[in-house]
Amino acid sequence: MKLFSRKAQDRFAYMLMGMLAWCAVMLVPGMLVALYLRARPLLDGTSLGQLLLARQWSPMKGQFGFFPFLMGTLWVTFLAMALAIPPCFLSAIYLAEYAPRWLRQAAKPMVDLLAGIPSVVYGLWGILAVVPFLREVIIEGLAERLGSISWLRAANPTGYSVMAGGIVLAVMVSPIIISTVEEVLRAVPQGQREAALALGATQWQVVKSVVVRRAMPGIIAAVMLGFSRAFGETMAVMMVVGNVAQIPRSPFDAAYPLSALIANNYGEMMSIPLYDAALMTAALLLLLTILVFTILARIVLLQSLKEVM
Repeated sequence: MKLFSRKAQDRFAYMLMGMLAWCAVMLVPGMLVALYLRARPLLDGTSLGQLLLARQWSPMKGQFGFFPFLMGTLWVTFLAMALAIPPCFLSAIYLAEYAPRWLRQAAKPMVDLLAGIPSVVYGLWGILAVVPFLREVIIEGLAERLGSISWLRAANPTGYSVMAGGIVLAVMVSPIIISTVEEVLRAVPQGQREAALALGATQWQVVKSVVVRRAMPGIIAAVMLGFSRAFGETMAVMMVVGNVAQIPRSPFDAAYPLSALIANNYGEMMSIPLYDAALMTAALLLLLTILVFTILARIVLLQSLKEVM
């Protein structure tokens, strides 16, 4: 009887853990289905291609063009990745290959701490530090040096711009890129380093020609994870990017990312026909993009870890 009870308890625990695991797995498909059903009224009347390429956003007139918001999202995201990748890559190389053990153990918690800071804190930092720096040092400084009203001041003198959002996002995605790249670099077998050193290579040559080359798929995966993290960020970007529905022509122009569009407008003027469906369509686009990049990054990362082990 006691043996049967133990077997029953084991089977119950197995079924419970399996059910909870499947619930977690089905959350994302459930979200996709729910967003699609809410976005369907708009998608039934207008093709997705027309929505993505249309430039007019006027809910009162039934015009829902996502192109300016998509361009704003891409501008901020790619600028953030361009600013984040070089320092993150070099920092990860230093922590994995050059830093003493005590420094590595002290630096890793600080890097992880950056990942735990709320996005609204990053947004406040952007408003208090990044935006004034861009406005007073970059825009005003260049205007004074040129001796006339520069194109920067004429275009957007406030400092709330794609550049401000890119700088804030670059700091926010740094922890995930540094941690992932360092993990992949340290996964390269030590024997390969020693073999290259035995052939007379310097430490930098070993890092450049052996370690980085072997870990390159994992580095690409880290960049893709950072991209997916930056693509859907809302609060910090919304606070510093300007929120102007236009197609940016320079990093100092204001923009309006998709995530900020949803956060600023959901719950307001929902009596307008198809307005709710338009915002759900924007949310669906964000979720699909992030999902694709995250899955690809995980696949590449797991494959690279198998190769280096």
